Amino acid sequence: MRSSSTRRRIAVSLAAIGIAAGTAVALTPSATAAPEALVPALQRDLGLTADQVRQRLAAETSANALLGTARTAAGEAFGGSWLDRGALVVGVTDAAKSAAVSATGARPAVVAHTASALDAAKAAIDEQSRSGAPKAVTSWYVDQRSNTVVLEVRRGAGGADVESFVDKARAAGPVRVDETTTAPRTFAGQVVGGDAYYIDNAARCSVGFSVQGGFVSAGHCGQPGSSVAGADRSAMGTFQGSTFPGNDYSWVETNSSWEPSPLVNGYGNGDVTVGGSQEAGVGQSVCRSGSTSGWHCGTIESKNATVNYQEGTVYGLTETNACAEPGDSGGSWVSGDQAQGVTSGGSGDCSSGGTTYFQPVNPILSAYGLQLVTG
Repeated sequence: MRSSSTRRRIAVSLAAIGIAAGTAVALTPSATAAPEALVPALQRDLGLTADQVRQRLAAETSANALLGTARTAAGEAFGGSWLDRGALVVGVTDAAKSAAVSATGARPAVVAHTASALDAAKAAIDEQSRSGAPKAVTSWYVDQRSNTVVLEVRRGAGGADVESFVDKARAAGPVRVDETTTAPRTFAGQVVGGDAYYIDNAARCSVGFSVQGGFVSAGHCGQPGSSVAGADRSAMGTFQGSTFPGNDYSWVETNSSWEPSPLVNGYGNGDVTVGGSQEAGVGQSVCRSGSTSGWHCGTIESKNATVNYQEGTVYGLTETNACAEPGDSGGSWVSGDQAQGVTSGGSGDCSSGGTTYFQPVNPILSAYGLQLVTG
């Protein structure tokens, strides 16, 4: 039987489209124009018609345009936000703020906890995990719609370490414990975004996004100094920076034979030309390119998620209900024409569906002082 969290991820509909978490950056209308590669993939993966895809993207654009003003109207009572049947919903902990939120064009919903309180509870669990988290505790994140922090634990897991971790997490704030039957794993397997590359002539990962001088990808794919070969096995470059666990990002400096491009491989759906890296919000559609499973789409389920892989804990990931498979690690995530991140790991596969996490791209660019190649 699926856990409540598993059912939540599988159920994707126009009636429950989220928008931004507390730290989301509003998109401009020009940034959310849909490249042709997104339309058939969103139709396939979200079960929509072409017209519904365009209606959805238009609703997401309008909601993002409203978010900043609506959040300001909510003030310190801001309790998160999401889309419901095309309308931006803004949580408020003070009913007196409802009129001000309504005046912006958003729909207010009275909730129990502020976004800052939820973020603080999640941050407390992050801090708790730095001294070690049981492997049976697979992830934790802020769920905007339920106004709680969700802690996922493997079904049937027990022991004093798990009980102690869960008890301390619950003491941090409004925490809900969900059972899960799966555990996230990294998608590393044995330059246009989404294309394959090989590390030390062995493992395979996928290119994230071109930057001036090379490309970014996942940290678990290689270590500084590791050699990189392209999909054709010709020499490509060397890892210059890599962080994993903690974060899951890296950058590869390519040699003079490789020219960075703003393209992401659409695997038969048409390539996407990256226009920037403005952050999409919870519930917004997102598509992924990877060298094993190709092009798949879904929606953003949560931001700033913490995932407890077997290799260690990674913070600040974005959770999605799109699928991925080994070898897709490091590959590109886009929303509209905006770069979102690189594939970290997850559970499931593209036959049965699953959950996939990506490392947001803007922290990678900031960490290494890189400039995204755009078109």
